[in-house]
Amino acid sequence: MELGIYTFGETDPRRTDDSTVVAQRIQDLIEEIVLADQVGLDVFGVGEHHRPDYVISAPAVVLAAAASRTSRIRLTSAVTVLSSDDPVRVFQDFATLDLISGGRAEIMAGRGSFIESYPLFGQDLADYDALFAEKLELLLALRQRERITWQGTHRPSIDDRGVYPRPLQQPLPVWIAVGGTPQSVVRAGTLGLPLAIAIIGGMPERFVPFADLYREAGAKAGHDPSTLKVSINSHGLIADTTAQAVDAAFPPYIDTMARLGRERGWPMPTRQQFDFERSPRGAMLLGEPQEVIDKILFEHELFKHDRTLVQFSIGPMKHADIMRSIELFGTRVAPAVRKALGVSDADTPSGPAADQ
Repeated sequence: MELGIYTFGETDPRRTDDSTVVAQRIQDLIEEIVLADQVGLDVFGVGEHHRPDYVISAPAVVLAAAASRTSRIRLTSAVTVLSSDDPVRVFQDFATLDLISGGRAEIMAGRGSFIESYPLFGQDLADYDALFAEKLELLLALRQRERITWQGTHRPSIDDRGVYPRPLQQPLPVWIAVGGTPQSVVRAGTLGLPLAIAIIGGMPERFVPFADLYREAGAKAGHDPSTLKVSINSHGLIADTTAQAVDAAFPPYIDTMARLGRERGWPMPTRQQFDFERSPRGAMLLGEPQEVIDKILFEHELFKHDRTLVQFSIGPMKHADIMRSIELFGTRVAPAVRKALGVSDADTPSGPAADQ
């Protein structure tokens, strides 16, 4: 199983008028990716947002900066909001990243959990699902052939045009990210694309039917079961002790969830809720190394999945705490998980030869 990290580049939204704060967060993020590579983690993902509380609006640019300082870790968006973007530019950006990185780029495509990008790029939220379906169709066509003729509803047609550059990986890996919509799960399985399931709250068991539905849809469409990859993406943090992990993670968790709750009308978060989420049956992978090892192995029993990605910073967090978490993930947690699952370091993909 591949093990890695994803982040939205969380920062304090009250300080985004200070460009030095934002610049420092970007530099810290690059250092986090470099460390993840050094300690042997398999994947690092960065998410696209267009809000003051996250510094990443152009994942491919950030990942390209990291590519020049890393050697083996796979670099993915988490996610690319494909519904509000142009698939041609997405393909070109990540094909370029693939060339820079020596064949380590991936696209994780999704519709996004925030809506700011839709009005920003002139898209109608009423077309939420139709936009994603059409643009995914075009993105997949682009990775299959150099010259493209295409016609749709939400983007101007393309008449026999070449799209360059071409990536090293053939095809460029595209994952579908879902938060629990059955139609999206079936779409991924039918297309034979790898599936990333975001589990950011509640008991992981309730998402097992989605993994089963995905594999059933893939088998029904005639895809080889071995190609139907599943990633479980969750919040978490690793520290030397459970108390240290809680002390570092709880304040930004409460602040961020409360702020989002006010925006969306959610109930205000509580310490009781946080403690449940970090419990053995909750969604968070948070605690000292053995707790996180146990949680990953428990989830693997449920899902038999191929990849685990952990978001270490739900809100603004000290760079030193994130760096220690990455170090423990790579040096303590990952080796133990791989040993338990019978996976050696040589079995973890890192370049053009990786499963796509």
